[in-house]
Amino acid sequence: MTDSIQILCVDDEENILRSIRRLLAGEDMDVLIATSGEEGLEILHSTPGIGVIVSDQRMPGLSGTAFLQQAREIAPDVPRIMLTGYADISATIDAINKGGCYRFINKPWNDEELIRTIREAAGYYQLILENRTLSELVRKQNEELHEWNSNLKSRVLEQTAAIRNNLSELHLLNDKLKNNYEGSLLAFSSLMELRDRESRNHCRNVAEVAVLVAEKCGYKPDEIERIRVSALLHDIGKIGNSDTLLQGNIETFSPNELQEYRLHPVRGQAAIDSVEDLRASGVLIRHHHENFDGSGFPDRLSGEEIPHGARILAISDAADRIFFTVHGDNGIEITLQELSERLGSKFDPALFPYFVPVIKEKYRSLAKLDGMIEMELFPGELRRGMQVTHAVRSGTGLLLLGAGEVLDEWNIQALKRYYKLDPPEGGIMVRFKK
Repeated sequence: MTDSIQILCVDDEENILRSIRRLLAGEDMDVLIATSGEEGLEILHSTPGIGVIVSDQRMPGLSGTAFLQQAREIAPDVPRIMLTGYADISATIDAINKGGCYRFINKPWNDEELIRTIREAAGYYQLILENRTLSELVRKQNEELHEWNSNLKSRVLEQTAAIRNNLSELHLLNDKLKNNYEGSLLAFSSLMELRDRESRNHCRNVAEVAVLVAEKCGYKPDEIERIRVSALLHDIGKIGNSDTLLQGNIETFSPNELQEYRLHPVRGQAAIDSVEDLRASGVLIRHHHENFDGSGFPDRLSGEEIPHGARILAISDAADRIFFTVHGDNGIEITLQELSERLGSKFDPALFPYFVPVIKEKYRSLAKLDGMIEMELFPGELRRGMQVTHAVRSGTGLLLLGAGEVLDEWNIQALKRYYKLDPPEGGIMVRFKK
């Protein structure tokens, strides 16, 4: 960032505001503080140029969600960051739907994560301003080009070159915005990790399988993207579920627990419905638990009534869950066998032939192979080509590597850095040839 940017921090606890101000003391930022949502709105009205808003959720008077909703109306382009706790799941969803939150930070926060998130939000705000400036510049230059076209051909050529340069910059900015969109998807997907730390690996595996099958089915690129997004977010509705529902077995649920569990696809669709670009994916999320014979939920659709993408998602989801509950060398064969036994009842039989080669390829690297040993090693002992067998998390719980990933020089160096900054407990479980 080239110019100092103003950060508005809102929290009813002054010690938290002082803590954030100390954290940002070394940054090129001016920190404005407010001890209530009402005071925060007054500052927004009276102070132009605020670039980032950080707000607590639980405050007397105007809550964090209500404050961010009104702040969005006053300054719609300013990224909004919410500080929230594990118990604020419903408020978190409201903040998504109403406040348009840019990121969520769990309390108590990790200092480095909070600083990094505020930096990224400030950069995102400046990107919007730069994009707006460049768009206006291109518009004006197009008007000038129209006038110059009737006068001087040489001037037209000169301005065309300038426009091309600006368009190139716009393409770069567009790429950055796409990266921010992808980051937002990961933020949505990571909400589930607040409750179930293994869900992020599962969602990523499901997305990889679903995309490969969609490609084999001849899906167009925009349809494949819809499948990918729905797979990454298919379990987001579970963030409101109790620990009993998250960790229990559906076969042993009471009638009330089963009814509550079956609401999560609807909640998942509702959670992202306010984002227009995600609505089509929300439909697939809603129906990924429908059964081919009509015995599923929430709408008891059957056969061709179930969206084709939701049928792909259902098998991808089941395949990953089955594979990771199977022990032994024949996990892939057992997974395919269990899926085949449910064809026509739970799953679309016509899709199964597309899944067979994809599942074999995807999970071959995760299956236990002959001639290999498994050991716990520390970063200095790691070598390229070793395979991680258990998810690696930092000391504060951040997912560093998922089970099944093959080590290269880049992630080995990344692990060495994390073992200095935020060391995990113990070493890293890897598998390699004897």
